[in-house]
Formats: sequence, C-alpha cells, structure tokens
Amino acid sequence: MKPIKNKVTTNGYFLRRLKESGFVAIRIFAKFGEHDPRKWTMMVDPGGASVNITCYQNREFRGDVSFEFDDGGVVFSSKYRLQTQSMEVIVTTLLEKGIPQRETGGDFVKGP
Repeated sequence: MKPIKNKVTTNGYFLRRLKESGFVAIRIFAKFGEHDPRKWTMMVDPGGASVNITCYQNREFRGDVSFEFDDGGVVFSSKYRLQTQSMEVIVTTLLEKGIPQRETGGDFVKGP
C-alpha cells in the first residue's frame, strides 16, 4: 500500500482539501512533461467562476512551490500567482475573491 502524501503539491490531497472546504473541483490535467515545472491543473467551481489552478514546482528555483489562478481575468488578474505551501492560504484566497462554495456554485453542483 502506498503512503498517503499530504502535500499541497499532490493533486489528490489538494482536491480532497478543496472538497472538504466546500468547493466543487475537478481534475483537468496531470501529465505534464518531465522538465515542465507544471505538476497539475484543476478547476474550481466549473460552470460558474471556472477558476483553473495550476501547481508549479521548481519554477524559479529548486523547492519553489507556486499556484497560478486563471479565470479569464474576471476576478483574478492575468496570471495571478501565489507562492505558498499552505492549503489554508489557498482556501482563504478563494473565499476572499468570492469564489462560490457548493451551495452557491455553478452547473456542476450535485447534492449537499
């Protein structure tokens, strides 16, 4: 059995924590090239705010972790980037920007 990786850069952990925080989120892509600093991309509130979040690792220097938020420039400025290894900072950023949670989200909201 594989050990569970509780790192903000692990897409399964990131997705689980978003859902536990009340957001609707889906995986978009996680097969970037070996030398590409992008690890994966997810969408939060699909059909509503539709915010793509891309995880970058080792982009500027070894050990660097950042997240790029892209909603087409509606709420997040173009190429809005956040350097953090804290899921709490990610969730707080989404809430402060008014990204809706499950009860007020877009077309993909299913049940409580």
